[in-house]
Amino acid sequence: MTHPAKPEQATVSAHHPDGSATVLRDDGVLVDVSAEAVAEGGWRSLRPGQRVTLVRDAAGAVRGVLRPV
Repeated sequence: MTHPAKPEQATVSAHHPDGSATVLRDDGVLVDVSAEAVAEGGWRSLRPGQRVTLVRDAAGAVRGVLRPV
């Protein structure tokens, strides 16, 4: 049985015109996030410097960008 990974804390690096974003995880790794994952968290848009929580599915793909925990 596979369990989803724990939520990860990150800071928005850039928000792109198509609704996607690039975030910087607290461990220094840049992660591209789809527009669908941004929308899943209820965001209209993100701004650089904003703190967020990334939620991944069992396969490791980011499926949601939520308010920070």
